[in-house]
Amino acid sequence: MYYRKLGEIPKKRHTIFRREDGNLFREQVMGTKGFSGTQSILYHHHMPTEVAASEYVGSYLPEYEEQSSLRHRHFLTDRMKKCGDGHTSREYLLGNEDLLIGTAIITEQMKCYMRNGDGDEMFYIHHGSGIIETMFGSIRYKAGDYIIIPIGTVYKVMPDQGQTTKALFVESFSQITTPKRYRNEYGQLLEHSPFCERDIRGPEKLDTFTEKGHFEILTKSRGHLHRHILNHHPFDVVGWDGYLYPWAFNISDFEPITGRIHQPPPVHQTFEGQNFVVCSFVPRLYDYHREAIPAPYYHSNVNSDELLYYVEGNFMSRKGIKEGSITLHPSGIPHGPHPGKTEASIGKKETLELAVMIDTFKPLRIVKKAQEIEDESYMYSWLPS
Repeated sequence: MYYRKLGEIPKKRHTIFRREDGNLFREQVMGTKGFSGTQSILYHHHMPTEVAASEYVGSYLPEYEEQSSLRHRHFLTDRMKKCGDGHTSREYLLGNEDLLIGTAIITEQMKCYMRNGDGDEMFYIHHGSGIIETMFGSIRYKAGDYIIIPIGTVYKVMPDQGQTTKALFVESFSQITTPKRYRNEYGQLLEHSPFCERDIRGPEKLDTFTEKGHFEILTKSRGHLHRHILNHHPFDVVGWDGYLYPWAFNISDFEPITGRIHQPPPVHQTFEGQNFVVCSFVPRLYDYHREAIPAPYYHSNVNSDELLYYVEGNFMSRKGIKEGSITLHPSGIPHGPHPGKTEASIGKKETLELAVMIDTFKPLRIVKKAQEIEDESYMYSWLPS
């Protein structure tokens, strides 16, 4: 990420910075990798350690199904009934020791605050609009936005009044960044990157709240949920600067990489975390060799699981897929286009599909709850009809 600052900050780090009443602002360094990774420095009206009460809530980790036959899976998230705010609406569907994946139907504005102390979070907004309020400032979101919330950030998800937000979410147990191969040694996105810093939106406005009261933060840490009560507003930051902050990127700003023959999935990569990548399949021109086959070839995920979340459009290599479908093609067995889809793709000039792919380099496990929305016939959908 690149350097940003909002609000008021002193000229030098770790120096005297006083409020109008003469008392000191409280400096907080938020950093990764023990002060050697990305970091920001925030200045609070109150000490961020002023906790009036602390309570253990319980484990937030989902319960997974028992091992069963290795097969391709299909989940229809439009069948999900659970809804609520940005915390209570989350439904975990898959996960492993590196990340948790699920969907959320957000119908309410959050009354309490959230903080993930286990890693970064990513939302992909399928539809809806609203604001992510954070200690770094607010970011307005709309359909197609990826939103990255760094570890330790206090935030609220506030959908617009009368609107429902549906989101695919990832709770990572590591930092989520842009792909290393698209950055130079200074961290700048390179010319051949499918997006650049101009496409990235940081917090737009910093509102500082100094009132006292009763403020609840739900904190995730070590796989468990904890409740912390503050006597002051958690968004009491008067200013900050650095490289660690929440940010947004809209999938419509991803510039697809195409070629004369079919390009492999890494050209669609958008983000990466520890042992996983996130890719964006966007409307694009097809391969332009006169004998090209636009449909993807059959392939084996030798050492990765492939998850696809289908957003909209005509998914040219699949049948029986709907908007909001999630397919999982696990490592160990091959997958590819459904019968007739390869032949049908020949001569096509473009695709209008929109989808998010998550490849994990450790096997994904299925949350028991996901079985309720599964299309159990999917594994056999390659058989001749």
